[in-house]
Amino acid sequence: MSVNETMRAGEDLDPQAKWRRVYFWGGAATVVALVLLVLDIAISNMLGGDISRIPATAAGRLQQFNENWLLGLYNHDLLNLVVQIVLLPVYWALYAALRKANRSWAGLALIFFIAGTTLFIAGNAALPMLDLSHKYAAAAAADKPMIAAAGEALLARGAHGSAGALLAFLLPTFAGLMMSWAMFPEKVFSKATAVLGIAGNLLLLVYFVLVTFIAGADKFAVALAMPGGLLAMAWMALFALRLFRLAAEKK
Repeated sequence: MSVNETMRAGEDLDPQAKWRRVYFWGGAATVVALVLLVLDIAISNMLGGDISRIPATAAGRLQQFNENWLLGLYNHDLLNLVVQIVLLPVYWALYAALRKANRSWAGLALIFFIAGTTLFIAGNAALPMLDLSHKYAAAAAADKPMIAAAGEALLARGAHGSAGALLAFLLPTFAGLMMSWAMFPEKVFSKATAVLGIAGNLLLLVYFVLVTFIAGADKFAVALAMPGGLLAMAWMALFALRLFRLAAEKK
């Protein structure tokens, strides 16, 4: 009997086996995402946590890439993009865990998260700006304004705090709110887990709206984002533990 046939036979005897694998990998992906988020916090603290220090113009950002390309990628949300992709199997695992208790809300949250992540991937300006920065550095002075204009177009649709990128940030955050709400029946996750998720994601929603539409609100927005991010991370830690427990259960 082949390995695949053996696995299928095992699943026939234990229909929950495939779901337990989903829970396990969802929990493992959550741990990876939490490590990356801790790294994000550490980098932000080292940089002073002031998003107003990011160059306001494309020319300034292209110059920053040439001076420190890692900082340029960080300032253009490449790390956040990686976290977003890592969280895809997490949301699938959360949907799987809630498919019987609250399928409608969990399913809607999964759809919102996938849609937001797709927009995030499509609109993120980090790698295109890195490529433009090489051309900008090598270009003659007369050609630099044209390259900078191309950079401005990229920033308009994908820079942190731009209206063009708002949906890419809002949809996954709404997904977190809906997934937290789906946890409220307490059949799978605790009420504390749900409350932490709602509180954290609400604060992050307010942060994204402030940095997008309210000029000069950067410091206040960051002051909201810090507790919001910590609450969201606590939510993730709690549901990761629950996913690992579900993966270990044999009923």
